[in-house]
Amino acid sequence: MAGVGCTSRAYVVPEALQARIDPSVTFAMMQEDPMVHQGAVVLLGGEVLTATRLKEGTRLEILQLPLDGSDEPVIERTASQGRFLAFESSFLDPATLPPHTRVTLVGELTGVAHANLDEMDYRYPTVMIQHLHIWPEPDSNHPGYSAPRYGIFGGGSTGGSGGGGVSIGIGF
Repeated sequence: MAGVGCTSRAYVVPEALQARIDPSVTFAMMQEDPMVHQGAVVLLGGEVLTATRLKEGTRLEILQLPLDGSDEPVIERTASQGRFLAFESSFLDPATLPPHTRVTLVGELTGVAHANLDEMDYRYPTVMIQHLHIWPEPDSNHPGYSAPRYGIFGGGSTGGSGGGGVSIGIGF
């Protein structure tokens, strides 16, 4: 079910599923009227917000993120168009999908679920997972990675005049 590593589309999306994906169904269309597109097989990406073990499988709440040319979700959360729920009929240990895990999945659009999101009623498009690809955590050299970087630099002089300095920098 899950794969980790290589970024070629053939590895992210198994060849047997590639032809079944309906690229005309966008996430915005899924949100607007999921029942019109019920049964469509879609390619989605995002970041796991929660993974919950259920009697009948596992439910993932995912922050949708657009996919790049390698079918990898982009890093910037502000590019998200919303959230969706993905269901897996087998057991996925929630510890293997902690918050912030980035995933790409192929799933069949099954409809919509309503749930509270803070103080509002939220419509979550729902999909049944057919294939799940788990991406490794991005390293600090990944394009778009914006975590702070810290450094401490020092210098001195051994010449006749005294001098020296220390610099502390934080970069983003």
